[in-house]
Amino acid sequence: MSQPNTNGNGNGTANGSVRVEIFDQSYSLRGTDPDYIQKLAAFVDSKMRAVSAQTSTIDSLRLAVLAALNIADEYHVLKRKYDVIASEINSRASHLSGALDEVLQDGTRKAG
Repeated sequence: MSQPNTNGNGNGTANGSVRVEIFDQSYSLRGTDPDYIQKLAAFVDSKMRAVSAQTSTIDSLRLAVLAALNIADEYHVLKRKYDVIASEINSRASHLSGALDEVLQDGTRKAG
């Protein structure tokens, strides 16, 4: 017997778990944001289905590992891009901070 839904989205239970389906398997997951958990599960499901469409394997464990590798690759590509952008921003901020310090020092010398 299932527990009553307390979060209003039809997927939660009174004990805080969220029912999701990933590659035709149901899982009860816990978390503070049921909508976010649903989105993550849908993302993993879509990755597994994409891998399944590209390979001949029907072993769901292999599909899960291949999907995890695809997700890890996407993460690392995005992290490298983020690191480059963050480095550029830090460099620009440092340059602008130095330029601002020079302007402020010149202003105090002229005022004094």
